Amino acid sequence: MALIVQKYGGTSVANPERIKKVAERVARFHSEGHQVVVVVSAMSGETDRLIKLAREIQAQPEPRELDVMISTGEQVTIGMLSMALIARGVPAKSYTGGQVRILTDESHTKARILEIDEKRMRADLDSGKVVVVAGFQGTTEHGDITTLGRGGSDTTGVALAAALKADECQIYTDVDGVYTTDPRVVPEARRLETITFEEMLEMASLGSKVLQIRSVEFAGKYKVKLRVLSSFEDNNNGTLITFEEKSKMEQPIISGIAFNRDEAKLSLLGVPDRPGIAYAILEPVGSAQVDVDMIIQNIGVDGSTDFSFTVHRNDYQKTLDLLNNTIKPSTGAREVRGDNKICKVSLVGVGMRSHAGVASKMFKTLSEEGINIQMISTSEIKISVVLDEKYMELAVRALHKAFNLDSAMPPAKG
Repeated sequence: MALIVQKYGGTSVANPERIKKVAERVARFHSEGHQVVVVVSAMSGETDRLIKLAREIQAQPEPRELDVMISTGEQVTIGMLSMALIARGVPAKSYTGGQVRILTDESHTKARILEIDEKRMRADLDSGKVVVVAGFQGTTEHGDITTLGRGGSDTTGVALAAALKADECQIYTDVDGVYTTDPRVVPEARRLETITFEEMLEMASLGSKVLQIRSVEFAGKYKVKLRVLSSFEDNNNGTLITFEEKSKMEQPIISGIAFNRDEAKLSLLGVPDRPGIAYAILEPVGSAQVDVDMIIQNIGVDGSTDFSFTVHRNDYQKTLDLLNNTIKPSTGAREVRGDNKICKVSLVGVGMRSHAGVASKMFKTLSEEGINIQMISTSEIKISVVLDEKYMELAVRALHKAFNLDSAMPPAKG
């Protein structure tokens, strides 16, 4: 029998009835002889409620005290799930992050896990208990409560699976796996049976909301076998995230299409073209804690350059002000332009490594739909383009069809 870590998100434990359903599923695994560790989030909406309460006291809540508050949501859930299991005759024991000894750094509200002491969990598992652990939280070496940032329960689940050397980490959510793209945009989108860690990491970083990116990075670093499943269905195997690429015969060129509406573009026009100008522009941006995504630089014939980059839409106004008030005067740029009505659409697939012509097919498809490309970024397994936001859904649907993602791969012959 296997050692399995299961993680259930907020929608899966949104109320007592759903918590009882989770208990039924966990009890089935336990009755089959598996050792089970369950990681749970707070009930859906609870963390937002607690943050709102904190802001009624302090507009910018003190991070240490905010962590004390928002970590309580998961504490309620672990107690309720443990009681639901015990009511079904399944021995269970709940633990907060501090009780498990999930040791983190001191970056309150966005802490990173340093180490995990799994001894107490192993002892309980060996005695036949189900172990229920609060996700999203840990403690510093001084005993202060920390939280891991939004979506941090995924990271807790993967980290516990790595520490326990679990056979599989199952992430239960409100979707039944990873799809070729968002089915709400493309109804013909298909659930993938498998996807590589490289592809999943790209999909998560480019806007796919199925898994939190830090959890995918953690799983890749520690070789944790991940599976995404629905907590509302019992009859499918979800999507397995694997380290093994399929054979070239079976491998589709493109595995999925990710998109992100939360993008904004800023341009500095007429910048003197000299060594160090990129640093002169981006260093103040980085110092302002703004993450830059795509960058493009066009050299003009008059000895000047146009420098464009994208940031998260939440950072748009702050970055625009920084460009106008500080960077433009210091660099001698002619003009600043901004656009917060853009989106990013990306093709992802390890099959790109062995197939030429993916970019040209993508660009042809978009041109046939009358969609102009503003910026392009590529990697070995990804092509991203920046488009006007109003064309996003049209672009995704057209590309999904052009690359035959609505058709299942035929079985390999042999």
